[in-house]
Amino acid sequence: MRRFLAACRVAFGVIPVLAWSSMTRPAGAQVWNDSATKALVQRAIERRAQQFADTGLRDYHATAHGYVSFLAQLGEGFRTPPKLIKSDELESEVYWRAPNYSKQIIVGRRDTLLLPTDIAYHRDHLGIVQNNFPDIIRLGEGDEVRDVPHPLSAVGFQDYDFALADSFSIGSGSQRIHVHEVKVRPKDDTQPRVIGAVYIDPSEGQVVRMNLSFTRAAFIDQALEQLSIILENRLIAGRFWLPSHQEIEIVRGGEWLDYPVRGIIRGRWEIGDYQFNLNPNPAIFTGPEIIQMPQSVLKQHVWNGAILDSLPPDVRAVTDEDVRRVQAEARALVRRQALARARQVSLTARNVSDFARFNRVEGVAIGDGITKPFGGGFFASVRGRYGIDDKLGKGEAALGLTRPDGSSFRLFASRDFRDAGDIAERSGVVNSLAAQEFGSDYTDPFLVRAVGASYEATSTIGWSARFTGSYEWQSALTVHAQPVTGTFQPTIPAFDLHAGRGALAIDRAPGLWLLGTELTLHLAAAYQHEWYAPFTVASTDASTQNVVRAAGTANVELPIGAHRLVLWAAGAGVATSSSPPTAPQDLVYLGGPVSGPGYEYHELVGERGGAAHLEWRMPAPFPAFSLGRFGRVPARATFAPYVHVMAIGGVPQCVSPASASAFFPFRSMCDLPVAGAYPAVGGGFLLPFDVVRFDVARGLRDGRWTFAVDVSREFWSIL
Repeated sequence: MRRFLAACRVAFGVIPVLAWSSMTRPAGAQVWNDSATKALVQRAIERRAQQFADTGLRDYHATAHGYVSFLAQLGEGFRTPPKLIKSDELESEVYWRAPNYSKQIIVGRRDTLLLPTDIAYHRDHLGIVQNNFPDIIRLGEGDEVRDVPHPLSAVGFQDYDFALADSFSIGSGSQRIHVHEVKVRPKDDTQPRVIGAVYIDPSEGQVVRMNLSFTRAAFIDQALEQLSIILENRLIAGRFWLPSHQEIEIVRGGEWLDYPVRGIIRGRWEIGDYQFNLNPNPAIFTGPEIIQMPQSVLKQHVWNGAILDSLPPDVRAVTDEDVRRVQAEARALVRRQALARARQVSLTARNVSDFARFNRVEGVAIGDGITKPFGGGFFASVRGRYGIDDKLGKGEAALGLTRPDGSSFRLFASRDFRDAGDIAERSGVVNSLAAQEFGSDYTDPFLVRAVGASYEATSTIGWSARFTGSYEWQSALTVHAQPVTGTFQPTIPAFDLHAGRGALAIDRAPGLWLLGTELTLHLAAAYQHEWYAPFTVASTDASTQNVVRAAGTANVELPIGAHRLVLWAAGAGVATSSSPPTAPQDLVYLGGPVSGPGYEYHELVGERGGAAHLEWRMPAPFPAFSLGRFGRVPARATFAPYVHVMAIGGVPQCVSPASASAFFPFRSMCDLPVAGAYPAVGGGFLLPFDVVRFDVARGLRDGRWTFAVDVSREFWSIL
């Protein structure tokens, strides 16, 4: 039955695209509130008011199978897709009796917890919507949306504008029907209203589908950012239009801080197995509409497979495409202000380390930032940081425009550090702790002062691209801080240079790929025209050259039952147009817990290099224990044996000791590792929830034993 329901949903979504039967209006030529459209809407309103009275449907019983999931989205600009935190799988018995009595009994429920949380759902999040909502729409038991008039109600007929958009056929044979798409927008978008589309069978005025979003004024909870609903009905027994598929997505953000946490509740239901006119006991309909059987009964329900195996991929990964279309439709129908969350001047940061960090150059550095929106998508932002030991300020000021489709344009001026490595070897917080306590700073910063502009565009399929054009002044930094124990290595002696720079970065957010794999991809390319003095003892003549640099990383994961195969690869290279040596800040650096386990940090240096990592993640035993209201730690961790290899080429040539000391003070250029491959083997142990990872590795070519501990890389962008 569930496969049949899924097939029906595919038919509804695909056939309209492939089999348009007629077009009532040319594209982009919608006419609002014409007589034909209003007559169709009035027919649908009258049909709803009849409440099945003339259909012979006295009551029905159905089953509903669904998932209610909680996800979190993190990071600047929320570029990465939501991460699944917790998901509940539910099985419910659904009862309905004329004229409008409804009861839903949850008879099976199981959950999986991927990160500790004390999330609690409203009761109506755990059930389906009957009869396409009553005349007054409420969600979250009135805590999220309240007192919103239904567009297909007597009151709604006066409060909304309607436009006939498309006309098409769905189904086949005797089940083939004609459907009209009617766009809906509020007459006054400052009031609590819906925006979207309703799909109506013109022969009987039945509602086939509803795609709805809400105006900002409809949200009781001011932390809400978006709320989208999809209700699909199916013709049952050739007579009755009844619920078939439903989705809801509720997006909630912080109220006082732009930085960077967003919670998402996502519900998805399939309804079927209808039985009619069973004359259920009227006592069933007493009490709350949605109830749950005792735990002893819920535990007896028989499930097939593990919950994550059955969870639809679009629930686990990026926003469902149907929900995206609802949100895009709402943006197209009303003013941006009707959907935008009201914002004032607010604190802002790219990650936790923007507030506080420790490194060998600055020592302790304290920072903060503010963002001021001006309306229409325009904003201004300023962020700054001050180093206690280097006694210097860094920061950025920007003016920008963000469009509803997610694209943005920025003008900026900045004075900040840039790291010479392409691959982060530690999270920001862990690196601050290691640098402060043990003199282990896994960054190679140099100073960049820049003015420029950037443009970023995103797609609905998980891709994003950012182009930045800037004029920069780059220079070296020196060590100012002192750790509690140990000593710091010197910073790289970056060349003092001016550069005109253009950079392009393309990212693919984690998502499904070939053969059931999950792919994450980052590609970057930059062109610089540099004016600088070659860093040699003998020459001080100014020189210019063109520099082209490219880098990329790819991560492919293949779930195999409870196991997971992970392949990670990275590469980078630089090419110059003339004879001056490549500036140290443009070289490729490898070595460290990520790019080169079993080897020293940035031990390999050259004009080109790459790394590949293959590991097999398997379940491992772990003692289970309770976290109180935040759930329970499962009795399973993950063991991940792996093989790793680095390769380096274009190693700087051996030069005189004086020049070598000036070029790389911490090592002689004659002592740099030779070009070639550097393999390693190791193993990782991931604690439950995959929050913390321990690694032990051994480099097999002049390497050593290394040990590393850090939080999961999924959280590095906010640390």
